[in-house]
Amino acid sequence: MPQPEAARETLVNVAERTPYHLTDAQIRCFDTNGYLVLRDWVPAELLARLQAAGQAWIADGLRHAPATASDDYNFAQRPGGPALFRVNYLHNKGQAASLELLGAPQLLAVAESLCGPNFVPTYESLVFKQAGDGEQIPWHQDAVQPTRNYRIFNFDLYLDPSLRGAGALRVIPGTQTMRQDICALADVYGWDHPDAIEVEMQPGDVLLHNVMVVHGSPQVAGKQLRRTIYYEFRPAEEILEDGPWDAGWIERRMRLVALGLAAHRSAYPEREQYTWRVSDSFRPAPLGSEAAELKVAHGVHMSGAYCSAGDAGRA
Repeated sequence: MPQPEAARETLVNVAERTPYHLTDAQIRCFDTNGYLVLRDWVPAELLARLQAAGQAWIADGLRHAPATASDDYNFAQRPGGPALFRVNYLHNKGQAASLELLGAPQLLAVAESLCGPNFVPTYESLVFKQAGDGEQIPWHQDAVQPTRNYRIFNFDLYLDPSLRGAGALRVIPGTQTMRQDICALADVYGWDHPDAIEVEMQPGDVLLHNVMVVHGSPQVAGKQLRRTIYYEFRPAEEILEDGPWDAGWIERRMRLVALGLAAHRSAYPEREQYTWRVSDSFRPAPLGSEAAELKVAHGVHMSGAYCSAGDAGRA
């Protein structure tokens, strides 16, 4: 299957580029392999604030009973009982650092590079494994696009080391071009796919991955705490073409960008700020109520590809 996004012209004018916009070579690498690593990408001060926020989000989530937790907190069944592994909708959970990251040029310039100026922040979550929880994350594709006219990607910020031989993420380059038969892949290769790359990451490193690239991590013993913040972005044009949301949902999500820009400017007034070049047709009008703007629920998700009888409904 062809990759229309790989043939698209550069989405950022040369005159508008900053040190945080991706180069043409980086974009080609992302389009070819389905992922790209940005080393030491997030400033130390913001990284420290996000690491502290990560601990607070986990502590808040652990105060919820698994049976009664909302969609803000996801638990998995482990041999020893339920284990919290994901916190969703980070912006309404009392830690300003999540919005500071959303408004950072290190994030938004990347989003503009891959999605164009009308990028939409579609998901924000903290995914983690507590110390000693070495359970695998099976091979999967996050989402399967109905069309391939635009890029959808995740910005994965690592808060802790993720090392080779210790459960580091594995990626199979090039698998983002089509829906994969995950069960067949796992049956034939297990974790030893000949093309798989084990991606070692350090705190402050960022992994950009296409939502369709196959990735996962094997089970390991004695695993240390590993926390990763995931922000997904899609072009507004792609959402209108493929769904599963509508123009009203896009506008509500776009308001988060304005809040992020204000939070970053307030926290780091001496640092370079991002210039938002969103089209007038997508520029949102503020509601004037931050509480109403901070959480924009999904209701429905684009299906991913897993080796599971229920994978059609998973996000």
